[in-house]
Amino acid sequence: MHRPTNLRSGPRRTATALVLGIAALLLGGCAFPAPQSTAAPVPSGPLDTSRQLVVVTAADWSATAGTMQRFERESAAQQWRPIGEAFPIVLGTSGLAWGRGTHGDTPSAEYRKREGDGKSPAGIFALSAVFGYAPAAQAGPAARAMPYVQATTATECVDDSASTHYNRVLQRTGAAVDWNSAEHMRRDDDLYRLGIVVDHNTAPAQPGAGSCIFIHIWQGPGSTTDGCTAGDPANIAALAAWLDQARAPRLVQLPRDAYIAHMQAWRLPPLPMPPPVDRKAALTGG
Repeated sequence: MHRPTNLRSGPRRTATALVLGIAALLLGGCAFPAPQSTAAPVPSGPLDTSRQLVVVTAADWSATAGTMQRFERESAAQQWRPIGEAFPIVLGTSGLAWGRGTHGDTPSAEYRKREGDGKSPAGIFALSAVFGYAPAAQAGPAARAMPYVQATTATECVDDSASTHYNRVLQRTGAAVDWNSAEHMRRDDDLYRLGIVVDHNTAPAQPGAGSCIFIHIWQGPGSTTDGCTAGDPANIAALAAWLDQARAPRLVQLPRDAYIAHMQAWRLPPLPMPPPVDRKAALTGG
């Protein structure tokens, strides 16, 4: 006779299988997906790798003066915080025009920088080195955290568009000279006593798109430049001492309207309100 053991073992096996199935569900990674993070992703932008930011703004494209403000942060997820006070700067004698930097395609062909146009470049640019008249050992804080180039009588920046060395700072001594014009970095005045190299139109340089762009010492608050950005010696010294190559410093230089237009996409810090107009001084010419 067939023993009815199968009748008793059926439910037991079913229960065992049910327990094992539940365990598999609890242990299996594919049955219940792991909870996803609810944190919003940090938007990407051309300043994501930067922890130091130098912002220059001007009233409009034709302005020859503006303000400079330093900012820094510890990560791309943080907001930019201002460092020190904003200070006045001067620009090219013809104002501003879109340059070739890390901001991508030039938004406007109308305002596009060209060699010899007297315009300072607008956009986002890396700040790659500090230069000055003093030897590196005597340059102090300016040579602390940035590559430093001593400007000697042999140091030149090539502005000849036909040269293979176009838009490069180099030593004329020992170089294969194929240029007919260059800027002498050791001047007879103090304008290049201390300065910062702005990586405009680099990697590679496009002939005729502008060359030899620096932040340097000005001749005075009423002066202009050939396309550089210049300021008071004390402010330029403080800027050079603050810059740190490891923090990927960037220059953002724009008219205020263009700055506001790109503020969200580039994740720029908000601008302070422009200083109020002294109406009494304006009326009296003071």
